Amino acid sequence: MATQKNCRAVAAQILLKVVQDQQSLTPLLAAAQDKIDAKDQGLLQALCFGVCRHFHGLNALTKILLDKPLPEKAAVIHQLITVGLFQLAHSDISEHAAINETVNATEQLGFPKMKGVVNAVLRRFQREQEALLDGLNSSDVTRFNHPKWLIKQLKKDWPDRWESICSEANEHPPMNIRVNTHKLNRDEYSLLLKGAEIEHETCLLADYGIRLTKPVSVHQLPRFDEGISSVQDEAAQLAAQILSPQGGDNVLDACAAPGGKTGHLLEVSHGQANVTAMDADAKRLQRVHENLERLGYEATCLVGEAQHPENWWHDELGGKPFDRILLDVPCSATGVIRRHPDIKLLRQKEDIAKLAALQLEILEKAWAMLKPGGQLLYATCSILPAENSQNVASFLQKQNDAKLLPINDRVSNLKESTYITDTGFGWQFFPNQNGHDGFFYALLEKTV
Repeated sequence: MATQKNCRAVAAQILLKVVQDQQSLTPLLAAAQDKIDAKDQGLLQALCFGVCRHFHGLNALTKILLDKPLPEKAAVIHQLITVGLFQLAHSDISEHAAINETVNATEQLGFPKMKGVVNAVLRRFQREQEALLDGLNSSDVTRFNHPKWLIKQLKKDWPDRWESICSEANEHPPMNIRVNTHKLNRDEYSLLLKGAEIEHETCLLADYGIRLTKPVSVHQLPRFDEGISSVQDEAAQLAAQILSPQGGDNVLDACAAPGGKTGHLLEVSHGQANVTAMDADAKRLQRVHENLERLGYEATCLVGEAQHPENWWHDELGGKPFDRILLDVPCSATGVIRRHPDIKLLRQKEDIAKLAALQLEILEKAWAMLKPGGQLLYATCSILPAENSQNVASFLQKQNDAKLLPINDRVSNLKESTYITDTGFGWQFFPNQNGHDGFFYALLEKTV
């Protein structure tokens, strides 16, 4: 395919698929890499992520600045205008380059006659920028760049925190790495980072975590290819730390792809736990294989649905009960919006009840595979109680052989704060600009 020099045009096409066709941004970006010059790939990602992050405000501005709605066949031009407005309002790109390149993109998109419209909209925004941006503060949707349904839900669930949650979700996330302390301790790896002139600090909660002051390519991380370190958010690193599998333990990592937690479970057990990594998606399960290969560990990888263990537990694993189960269930991902801002455009209100029902079903099915005295860690990257504490409360109410365990003794410095709360049925972590993503953990023990 011929290279397209103007990545604004490619960005508009991608954003149209996100907004109109409800497709996920990450695979769309991956598929578009061959359409633009290598030097523009970072810009393409910045444009697409930036528009998704500020979409509700940019979309409102586009509607205000257009004299009349664009015809349906020109919907991609609407998205192109949001790309242009993002550059002018939220980027360091020069106004001259932003306007000229965005206007020129109309030709590649097959709408050369729209040049005048796009130019006029962007020039008007230049002139009236301050007043137009101030006007966005009149609505919570455009002020916080979150969908109305989610803001309403956050106000109900977290009346004293919802503004902070929304604001933090719009920030750029930090880059955290996990040190494989089976091979090298954290202080030793810190010295390697200093030698590579990579500024960093140790994570507050994760015993294996290091936060970089500025993101770098994984190829710059010392001995990354040897499996000494992995990129993983601090909150996600707590899963293996809390579950703490020992050598010889039979461990299930359900919904395992892409395998970050699978690898960490093996690191914590010094490669001695018998880990089964299961996922419903065979293609995504391949990522688990790749991650384990880099780390130098082995696990049993199988395709299966966590809510249907009858299709794989006995046939594939002989029905042997597990000592430890990590249940990182499918969720709304509302705790990682800052890493995947398209979630704000893709997730719908009606999804939450469906997800909560699926999560509870998975929890109940997994419980039957846990041996007496065994422990199960229920985890999500959601910040909605319907998927988290309410599910755990419902489960405990009807499961008389289940006990909620404290995790304070397994997580360094864990205490309630602006970004962490003990719900009484598990710990809720909220996104923190200088720390962890939004996450939820509840550790359960089977008593009989």
